[in-house]
Parts: sequence; C-alpha cells; structure tokens
Amino acid sequence: MKLSTRIALSVTVVVPVLVVAAGLLLLGLVNRDLRHQQDTRLRERATAVLPDVRTLLNAERNSRPKAEQNQHRKVLGDALDAGVRVVAADGTLVLTGGPQPAEPPTTTTPGGPVTVRGKGHTWRVLTVQVEGASPGTLWLFSPTSASDPQISAVRRRMLLVALLAAPVSGLLAYALADRATASLRRLSRRAAELDPRAGAAGFTAERSRITEVDELTSSIGQLLARYEEQAGWTAQALDTARSFSSAASHELRTPLMSMRTNLDVLSAHPDLSGTERAEVVQDLQDDHARLLELLTALRMLAQGDLVEVSAFGPLDLVELVDSAVAETGRRHPEVAVATELPAELRIFGWDAGLRILLANLLGNAVAHGHLPGEPARISVRLRAEGGSAVLTVDDAGPGIPPPDREVVFRRFHRGADSQGSGLGLTLVAQQVALHRGTVTAATPAGGTGSRFEVLLPLLVADTRAPRLPVRRDWISRSG
Repeated sequence: MKLSTRIALSVTVVVPVLVVAAGLLLLGLVNRDLRHQQDTRLRERATAVLPDVRTLLNAERNSRPKAEQNQHRKVLGDALDAGVRVVAADGTLVLTGGPQPAEPPTTTTPGGPVTVRGKGHTWRVLTVQVEGASPGTLWLFSPTSASDPQISAVRRRMLLVALLAAPVSGLLAYALADRATASLRRLSRRAAELDPRAGAAGFTAERSRITEVDELTSSIGQLLARYEEQAGWTAQALDTARSFSSAASHELRTPLMSMRTNLDVLSAHPDLSGTERAEVVQDLQDDHARLLELLTALRMLAQGDLVEVSAFGPLDLVELVDSAVAETGRRHPEVAVATELPAELRIFGWDAGLRILLANLLGNAVAHGHLPGEPARISVRLRAEGGSAVLTVDDAGPGIPPPDREVVFRRFHRGADSQGSGLGLTLVAQQVALHRGTVTAATPAGGTGSRFEVLLPLLVADTRAPRLPVRRDWISRSG
C-alpha cells in the first residue's frame, strides 16, 4: 500500500474520531451551561414568589379562604412554566401546580437545585425554607426536557460534521500526502535506475528541500560509498589471495624439487656413506628452513596488504626497538649490537607491523652486515627530528651499490650470494608505507657498510586514525 494511501486512511479514521471527541466535550459544556441557566431561572422564580408564598401560608394559618385562593393564582402566575408545591410546617399541602413529578419530593433540605428522576422524567428541584410567623417549604420544579431540543440539535450537527469530515479529510490528506511523497518516489526511481558498476559516482544528490528526503538521499550516497569501498577491499583481498597462491607456487617450486631430489637420493642409495648422507640431510634442512621463511614472509606480506586502520593505535617506538634488539641478541649471541635510544618516542602505528619491520631490518643486518669470517656488527639509533621518528640501522658489511639501493625493496629481489626469501626488505618497505613514512638505503658516515634510515610521523595531540594508502598490492605487484 502506498504511503499516501496509508496517510489518507489514517486521517479518514482519526479526524472523525477527533470530531466526535470534540463534540462530546462540546455537548458536556452546552449541557452544563443549559443547566446553569435553568438553575438561575429557578432561583429567580423562587425570589419572585417567596413573598406571595409567605402571604399564602399566613392566609392558610388564619383560615382566610378568599385571600388564599387569590394568592394561589398569584403564585402560579409568578411561577409561569415552573412547577410549584407549597407545604405548611405541619405537612399540609397548601399549593401545587405546574409541571412536577407525580410523587411529592422527599428532600426537605434547602440548597442549590438538585436532579430528581421519576417515571422516565428528570427534573431540577429547588427547595426553599419559608421563614416567618407561618413557616413552610417551597419547591420549584423545572423539567430538564426543556433543554433536550438544544442538546439534540448539537448532537445532530456533531454527527453531520463527523460524517462530512471523514471523506473530505481523507481526500485532502491523500492529495497532500501524494504531493509530499513525490520526492520519495523520484528518489526510488533514481535508486532503481542505478548502474551497479557506476558506484557512488552514479548517484548524484539532488536537493528536495525536504529534510527527511535529503537525509535519506545522503544516507544512500554514503551507503553506496561504503559499499564501493568494501567491494574494493574484497576485490583486493581476492587479488591478494590469488597472488599469494601464485607467488607461493612459483617460489616454492625450486626448494620443493630440491627436497624431492634429495629424498630420491636417500631412498635410491641406502648405502650412502655417513658423510654423504649428512650432506643430503643438511640440504633438506636448509630447503625446509627456506620454505618456512618464504611462507612466513608471504603470510606477513599478505597480512600487511589486508590490515584495517582499526588495528592502529598509539605506541612507544622506543619500547618496540628495544624489544627487537633484545630478541636479536638472544637469537644471535655472536652479533654485536650497539643502541642509542631516547626515553620515549610515541607514534600512531600497528604493533604487529612495526615488529615485522624491525625484525626484518635487524635480520637483514645480521645476514649481510659483516665481512667474510667476521661477526656482524650493528648500530641502532633512534631520535626525533622535525616531527618524525628517525630510525637508523647501520652494519659493517660490504654495503649496497648505489644502483641497487632502490631495487633491494622489490619483491623477491636477492643478491648474488643471498639465501633469503627476497621479501625481508619488501616487508620493511610495505610497513613504512602503511605508516606514512619513508625508508632509504645509504652508506654510514664511516664510508663502509650499509645504512637503512626509516622516518615515521610522531604522534601529536590531535592525531586521528590515518587513512591507509590506496595502493596496497605488495604481494601482487610485479615489480
């Protein structure tokens, strides 16, 4: 059912109910006013006939029949349309006339008019005690049916207005509601005609000057934008999964084939010497370690491509660097690591991602930061400079030739003598990009070895959750 039809039906029902309710209130007010007028007339009649009633009671007491008859007529004439009953103090009925109940009134308490019912009729009765030498009681009666025609007229008009209000209000409400919902119908047609491939750009907001419709239009636009964003992330996640599978199958082929060859050698030549068998087993262990390292690096790379901004928060970079240096010392006790760290440097970052960054920076220095026959010597320094946290990792290795200082961050780039996965520095570059920083490869001040310098924005008081880079395809990009 259309909204305009619902509104029209609701108004058609509600308006007559309101009219009837208002009419009932009006009837009550009219009835009260009429009763008040009737009571006022009764009091006026009582004031007018009271002197004659005293005279009548005196005549009755003194047995003056002629005077009594004259007063009878005068009292009845003064009462006009009101019923009159006069009773002496001893209970003798002195006078009765005009419209009144068949049964004599039972109330003798003076006061304001009261309602008396009898044989289907209703009366307003005013009781007045007559004081003086000849006391008695005066009753004045006024039938309430005198006001019934006015009440009936009001009731008929009320019903007529209610009957007319139902169709008229329904038609007016339908016309107004149909016009008011026209903008909603236009919005519905626009939404139905949307091209799913156009996304939020295909839905232009048109001002209708109706607050609710404009808010709904804005909400639809925001919904489409969020849907488009989520669809993009879904597509990226699928692309990442496909790339992960492709890269894993390509990179794992060589170590798996090598392992298969070594296993064939072991199974085909059970008579191998102990030295030869140990060499084959060592090759298997190396291939296994390479497989594990490669799978771990690919998983971390995919995790960085799919991370959400909700994973980021305020962190103490000094604590993370100190923890990573300590872990390197435990894993490689022969490596000499010198550190220079401030008391605290806070950034807005992803804890797991920064740990990946530091582990790979230090792991790269351990693997390549030494000369043949010498243990690695690493220097780690962290400082604040110009609104950024500057982290430098120096080693004493052979260094990186200037032409290779950019390509070392590419996926699966390996040096001539490298046994790694080729993803360590790629993970570093990915995490730096996620944190809106920069990373460069250079030569330390001494002129030998390698230096990796990472700049990350410091946390400031009004830092909000950053927007992640639009392009996050480190696992799927070709170069």
